[in-house]
Amino acid sequence: MYRIVDKPINVEFPQGHHLHALVCQTPNHVGDDPCLPCGLAEPEKQWLHLRSIFQLAVAAPGNLKRLHFLILPESVVPADRVEDALVLIRDQFRPNTVTIFGVEHVRLTRYLEFLRRYRDDNEEVLASVREDLASGDVEGVPVNWCVTAIKEADGRLRVFLQAKSHPFGGEETIDSVHDLYRGKVFPLFRCTPVGFNFTTMICIDYIYRDLYRSNISEVITRANQLFFQTRQRLDLLVVLECNPKPEHPAFRDVVNGFYGEYLSRAPGVRETVTIFCNTSEETTGIACKGECTYGYSSVIIHGSHKINAIEFADFASDDFDGLPVCRLRFGKESRLYYFNLPLFHELDPRTTRFPLKIHGIYRPDGTSGWVQMEEG
Repeated sequence: MYRIVDKPINVEFPQGHHLHALVCQTPNHVGDDPCLPCGLAEPEKQWLHLRSIFQLAVAAPGNLKRLHFLILPESVVPADRVEDALVLIRDQFRPNTVTIFGVEHVRLTRYLEFLRRYRDDNEEVLASVREDLASGDVEGVPVNWCVTAIKEADGRLRVFLQAKSHPFGGEETIDSVHDLYRGKVFPLFRCTPVGFNFTTMICIDYIYRDLYRSNISEVITRANQLFFQTRQRLDLLVVLECNPKPEHPAFRDVVNGFYGEYLSRAPGVRETVTIFCNTSEETTGIACKGECTYGYSSVIIHGSHKINAIEFADFASDDFDGLPVCRLRFGKESRLYYFNLPLFHELDPRTTRFPLKIHGIYRPDGTSGWVQMEEG
């Protein structure tokens, strides 16, 4: 099981006003290298597609000027372009912006190179990887990892790395070369001077457990400590996915436990907003048993929000088949969804205002950019 490490960051989110997130449901095209199972098939083409999203965030047409969280799925950014993405964020993004993206699989030795490059923000992760390297022959083990790049209020760029802690489908074979490296250290971002706290998980990390404890229980326990020590909570949990079964019953069970069974004794997560950012239906290259369907990124909040059931072409709201939650569920197509994170977590009885609003949906324009879709 992993351990959670606090990471204070200097991010001056506006007080008394909701924050905004852009969830990027983009396709992923995985290659067929058996020794590096989730390397990208066409990394340069993929980078051009992703760079158009970064450029949209930089141009910030209309209400995008208020963007605080830019979220991309698991395993979508080519490893050779991570530095390009970070330079673009450092030089062109607005201060107080958080960018979270998954990176294609790399060998553990290359992951170690990235950790050394950004060791100031990743000392605990670096120490854990060095310990694992000293314990056995694991240099060539693939790593599924993500980057959280934070441009602080003074313009300084902070770069945090984390590796997936859960195995994947390739490990369900007798051949050890398909094993995946398991990360053991995960950051909890503590925004100062505002009391906003968030963390990130990679796909099945959200539901992973062993005989004694589970990853999500570790998150809940740390959030409770946060509440009782500081009266702060876990405000946001981001889950990056490249998942052909985003609504698998195992995910629904954990959502039920997180927002239902645990809440009577877990004040630290009662007001948590959970974002699942998945790849779109155009994703290719990943073998899947049974029925597969990518897409359906979602935002989940506690049922006290009381969001009415609605249904449109690109999104709908429901209670996730009877859970004590409100879920904003997106479609399967390649889209960018721009919405606000709820500011007031309990419904104000004096108003019928929705706590979560969609400010814009962007679709590919057929060339290399994005165009905002018209209302309706």
